[in-house]
Amino acid sequence: MSQNALFSRKSKKSIAYAIGLAALVIVGFFSLFFASLSVFKTVELERAEGRAKLYHSTLVSALERLEHLPFIVAQDPAIVRALSGGGLKGVNSRLEDFAKRSKAEAIYVMDQNGWTIAASNYAEDVNFLGKNYGFRPYFKDAMSGVRGEFFAIGATTFTPGFFVSNTVRDDQGNAIGVVALKVALSELTGAWAASGDDILVTNNSGITVFATSNEWRYRATTRLSEVQMLEINKMQQFGKQELKPLDWKLGANNEVQLNGTNYLYANISVQRRGWTLWYIKSTSGIFERTWFVIILATIVIAMMGIAFVTIRSNQLRRALSASHDDRQKLRVEIEERKATEMRLEQTQSELARTSKLAALGQLAASVTHELGQPISAMRNYLAAEQIGNGYKPGGLIDHLTGVVKRMENITKELKFFSLPGDARTEQIAINDLVDGALELTQHDLLSQKINVNLSIPQSLPLIEGNRQRLEQVLVNLIRNALAAMKDSTTRKLQISVSADQDRLNINVRDTGHGLNGQTIEQLQEPFHTNKPSGEGMGLGLAISAAIVREHRGHLSTMDHETGAEFTIELPLVKD
Repeated sequence: MSQNALFSRKSKKSIAYAIGLAALVIVGFFSLFFASLSVFKTVELERAEGRAKLYHSTLVSALERLEHLPFIVAQDPAIVRALSGGGLKGVNSRLEDFAKRSKAEAIYVMDQNGWTIAASNYAEDVNFLGKNYGFRPYFKDAMSGVRGEFFAIGATTFTPGFFVSNTVRDDQGNAIGVVALKVALSELTGAWAASGDDILVTNNSGITVFATSNEWRYRATTRLSEVQMLEINKMQQFGKQELKPLDWKLGANNEVQLNGTNYLYANISVQRRGWTLWYIKSTSGIFERTWFVIILATIVIAMMGIAFVTIRSNQLRRALSASHDDRQKLRVEIEERKATEMRLEQTQSELARTSKLAALGQLAASVTHELGQPISAMRNYLAAEQIGNGYKPGGLIDHLTGVVKRMENITKELKFFSLPGDARTEQIAINDLVDGALELTQHDLLSQKINVNLSIPQSLPLIEGNRQRLEQVLVNLIRNALAAMKDSTTRKLQISVSADQDRLNINVRDTGHGLNGQTIEQLQEPFHTNKPSGEGMGLGLAISAAIVREHRGHLSTMDHETGAEFTIELPLVKD
């Protein structure tokens, strides 16, 4: 073989190697490019989803912050009286005070026909007085018996807001008007715009109700039919806005084109309102980062391939860490919201119980006043008959005396319940408090042969309160324990006291039949009792719990295998 032929073969082989290497580089280049693009898109989508959840949480919090206020205002006697024809004196200023304290833009009251008769902005040049909003869906919903919610541009102020309404009912339960409030969301949208993120919120018709860019606001992302336009104009939801179409084209893989710019999006449905929150992020940044990786990879591969892997791994870790931090923040906000809702529910339950006890107090005062003198007279007549010559033991007189005694036992709790609490307090030694309660119940303890076990340290700190009322709490718990142990073979009453930091705990435990699974909330409900008829009305624990709360304390209970244990927690005297 000639030298020229050998050289020609080597040249062809070199060219083939070069072509193969070039093809491999090109394939690797494109593979790296699309792989980098996919990774950055995935990371950006994860981040977008986290940001969308965060903004969704802030939006829902802003919309629901005052959602219960119209219901509360609708219960105000002054509002009910005004809608019943009782006059509007002081109603406007009252609504103004409500609005200032709740930071609502406006609170107003409408009659059955939608005419505004009172408003918190009555003193402003532009106010709602005399305006008719009967065409608004939130008014119609409230008059039909459901809470109304509606976003619209104000027909009077021409400023956007979220409206919440509730029905006002008279004493017969008839709908006589509507209370509505307007929540301004300018602070929320301003904060969104200041964050630098791009956000849109569309309603069920595809119209943007919120947007970080003024160019996107009140534009239609879908084609609106004539029927939709007529309905929107009828409700005057968007005022004089033309609702021009927005250059919005949804694509595959969470991509959207807006005004000629490509974005990645993450969307979340805003429940109950038919809205959708869109968090969009321009894809230009993704491509910039992808090209950066390609250039960097080319340089690093030429020098050292391993460097590229390390840098890329670090970038991925940072992106994933940022996404994880966003999710953690969202979890914290959700937990805080749950805790707030729980506190609100507890406050509402406490308010309902307090109202019930106040009503019972008035009823108790009336009953004890009306029955006190007749029962006393009956007792005197029966005593006179017993002294007389015709008295026979075990006869009708003794039976009537027993009936009168049962009536006195029933009114005894009512009489205590109707008396106002004594506000005078003093520093009390717990030993004296327990001794006083045992002295008052000594006869019952001895007659039932109760084994009393005391565990009270001698050097306990003092507590502050009304000694007589606290003694009555202990007496009530001891008597309840005696009633529970009435049919028990083992009758043991244990009273122990302990101090824990700034609290004093008094435990009263018996060996009776226990609580049968009942909670302290059930036990302290008025008229809840397990005693036979005539031996009590079920007000003892309700009274005791009220007295403990007066002393900034807490009454709790625990059911044991044999018997029950009640614990009184009271604050110690601070130096």
